Amino acid sequence: MADKSIRLAENPAGKWYVDETCTPCHVCLDEAGPKTATPLMQYNADESKVYFFKQPENPDEEAAAQRALEICPTQAVGSDGE
Repeated sequence: MADKSIRLAENPAGKWYVDETCTPCHVCLDEAGPKTATPLMQYNADESKVYFFKQPENPDEEAAAQRALEICPTQAVGSDGE
């Protein structure tokens, strides 16, 4: 599970986040990134990590974030943030 103590600074305040263990494998972006109807995640400036650029605001977005969490091979996506 992701560790909120190493949460990426780019994540906005809120429950959902990506931590430093992200290796931008692109998998989460298929679930909650630019390829989705409502993008929640994107690359940081140097494309070395992916982060939530907005918190989910409705059930569809929550479901997309949950799918990203479940599919992340490094378990860098978390949902216990503040």
